[in-house]
Amino acid sequence: MSHTRQCSSIGNTPESFLECLQYFLTPRLWRQAHQAMRRPRETRWRPKPLLFVLLVMTWSLGDSLPERFETARAFYTACYQRRRRPGKTFVGWQKALTRTPASALRLVATILRRRLLQVFAKRWLVDGFVPIGCDGSGLQCPRSRQLEEQLRHRSRKRKRRGKKPRNGPRAPHLWATTTVHLGLGLLWSWRLGTGTADERKHLVQLLPTLPERTLLIADAGFIGYDLLKTLVDKNISFLIRLCSNAPLYSPKRVNRERFREDVFDYWPQKQQDKMQPPIRVRVLQIGRRSKAVWLMTNVFDAEQLSLVSASRFYRWRWRHEGLFRTYKRTVGKVKLMGRTVKTVHREAEGSLLAVQLLLAHGALAVSTTASAIPAHATPELPSARAVLIEIRAEIRHVTATYLGRQQWRTYLERLQRVRRDRRRKRRRNKIRRLWPSRVTYRPPKPPRILKMGTLLKRRAEQLLGLAATG
Repeated sequence: MSHTRQCSSIGNTPESFLECLQYFLTPRLWRQAHQAMRRPRETRWRPKPLLFVLLVMTWSLGDSLPERFETARAFYTACYQRRRRPGKTFVGWQKALTRTPASALRLVATILRRRLLQVFAKRWLVDGFVPIGCDGSGLQCPRSRQLEEQLRHRSRKRKRRGKKPRNGPRAPHLWATTTVHLGLGLLWSWRLGTGTADERKHLVQLLPTLPERTLLIADAGFIGYDLLKTLVDKNISFLIRLCSNAPLYSPKRVNRERFREDVFDYWPQKQQDKMQPPIRVRVLQIGRRSKAVWLMTNVFDAEQLSLVSASRFYRWRWRHEGLFRTYKRTVGKVKLMGRTVKTVHREAEGSLLAVQLLLAHGALAVSTTASAIPAHATPELPSARAVLIEIRAEIRHVTATYLGRQQWRTYLERLQRVRRDRRRKRRRNKIRRLWPSRVTYRPPKPPRILKMGTLLKRRAEQLLGLAATG
């Protein structure tokens, strides 16, 4: 398979899988990534094969990282046969990835966002807004000593009475706060932190990544005076669900049965004591009785944001939960595989970037010619699982075509190379620390050796004599 032509312009329509990758990962992106990484010339892992293998490993199948590495490296070699071959070992690739600064991966994500904004410009606006959903989720990590010390997960819930304490600390976690374009179902930006990170602070850090005319849609967990004040000061529209903990003040009495929308003042008691001004918000009620959903926004014009549009936007917020399902179940990132803090962060950054490209490939396949989605229409979203199946089929086809039968060793030759793992002699106990939900191992005690008395000797001789005669 020869090197495929690059499709960097928007006018050219990509056809193959490699062309689709080049359609989003342009030569300009690789040049800026190369400048950010500043790799020495003598290294075998240049920025492009390093990141290429990291992305393909997320899409590939395999029970361990070395298995996925072999598939990803073979696919890169098949796609770029005229390029310099990268390193052969997984350990060398992992060391090169660890030396790569995390800021370089975030720079690649920033450049990719600009490209996505160009490609999907016609489908970017929905009813005059860019619907961006925000939510967070925890990512479980292996129970290595370094991760337990630096990514310690502490439960926010209070201890219940009558329950036994856990046998050791909880598993370490990473917290990922992400933003999604709800109209396209496309992952937009993300922020990583420890398992106890505050998603509101993450959202404030993600505000510079949001495009113009953003309508931020979130659940009741993002209610807070400081966050709302920041959004109002930066002229960012929001649509957030209300809960009973949000104090709203009105100069007149409100009839809840006939209520549809009105303007209130959001003013918690803590801000009242600090003499801080209230925040004026528009409250909307969608649905009736027990199924009613209360939303607040800073868009006061009913023509600009109607009840119908607000109801549809908040229904789309469930697509953000679908993104976490795609990341954890479809791609298989319920638990990360890195054993150190650096490898875990780079694995999470690379896998989120791979999921973003996966969803972008599916959105690119959905044909549309309208500049904006009509108010009565529901945008079509691709199946992330179906897109991943096609990517894996393309990886298998390209790799098998490149290798061929002659380059594969026979099954017997591969078995002859298999050897049992040689480990050093163990000098200490295998169990070094406590694990949750595991009973502490206790080795069996030595047997009891008793002295046989005269009566027992006679009884034993009688029984043995009977057994011999019978």
